[in-house]
Amino acid sequence: MKVPLLDLSEQNRALRPEIEAALGRVLDTNAFILGGEVKALEHDLAAYCGTKYAIGCASGTDALLLAMMALGVRAGDEVITTPYSFFATVSAITRLGAVPIFVDIDPLTFNLDVSQVEGKINERTKVIQPVHLYGQCADMAALRELSEKHGIPLVEDAAQAIGAEERATAGKKRATRAGALSEIGCFSFYPSKNLGGMGDGGFMTTDGDALAEKLFALRVHGSKERYYHKWVGLNSRLDGFQGAVLRVKLPHLDVWTERRQANAARYKMLFTDAGLTEQITLPFERENCRHIYNQYVIRMPKCREKLRAYLTENDIGTDIYYPVPLHLQECFAYLGGKPGDLPEAERAARETLALPIYPELKPDQQEYVVEKIGEFLKGE
Repeated sequence: MKVPLLDLSEQNRALRPEIEAALGRVLDTNAFILGGEVKALEHDLAAYCGTKYAIGCASGTDALLLAMMALGVRAGDEVITTPYSFFATVSAITRLGAVPIFVDIDPLTFNLDVSQVEGKINERTKVIQPVHLYGQCADMAALRELSEKHGIPLVEDAAQAIGAEERATAGKKRATRAGALSEIGCFSFYPSKNLGGMGDGGFMTTDGDALAEKLFALRVHGSKERYYHKWVGLNSRLDGFQGAVLRVKLPHLDVWTERRQANAARYKMLFTDAGLTEQITLPFERENCRHIYNQYVIRMPKCREKLRAYLTENDIGTDIYYPVPLHLQECFAYLGGKPGDLPEAERAARETLALPIYPELKPDQQEYVVEKIGEFLKGE
């Protein structure tokens, strides 16, 4: 049996007639950059995320960069963030000459350890940027308290978390989705995401009228009116073809998310029934949160590389998110990070392994994955 880490073929095959018709609409209108399909998608995304505005752009990386630009991040400013994320989380900060201030992660969720954030705040702190890693929101209620206390805006790196939620609690009447928990939420349409395009793309969310106005302009060279530039922006516009494809896919997103959640529940049952939960650590779900499982990541304290090699030999796809924490990346050596500075992020980099979780994954494929992991562990 073959179990790829991700297989988009079944999903795209089922939607192909609708996608081809949507692409035809773009061909008919010749609106290849932004245009009506993108405008309609932005309207639908804002409704989905529960925000006043959604602003399409060329990638999730650009979304993060544009958010920092809109909030006035400049050389010498500091942005508090996590060392355990995709590279773009921090490159968006450093490209503006600002300084990332790393806070270690919570070992259960892999998200920012909020208890360590306030100690890093000073007069140079411009933004706090949590990441909703693997599809689960960081502790945004606690971060919002710090944001309001110190007057520092929040930017959500929600590239892996469209549809993730902080659910209603005694003090909140309704759930709040990723992207509506901060001044600006940043998302990616990379094909592997829960809502993936057929190429690069991204978007930002906000409730702020002035921020939205600036973000809409910054993605078009800082121009609200053609050839008149209020700010120095980027060329970061979402393609009409991507807008059309994503409009076809968005109505299916919650069903796909439910299938990912069902797959996660099945993994938990299979690992538990096989008696393997003492040797590996399964994903942790925060209380009152909706985890959308962009990835399904286990901890393997020992023999992670050997297990991955064994699964590869048995045609099971895996990946490591992320093998080198950002404070130890060569390009950020000038920041002075060294091994041991952020022990939980470094431990996660050594121990974690992502297993297949995509919506079309079949139960017998999951059974095969758990069976092979069990075989490997018996031999260790």
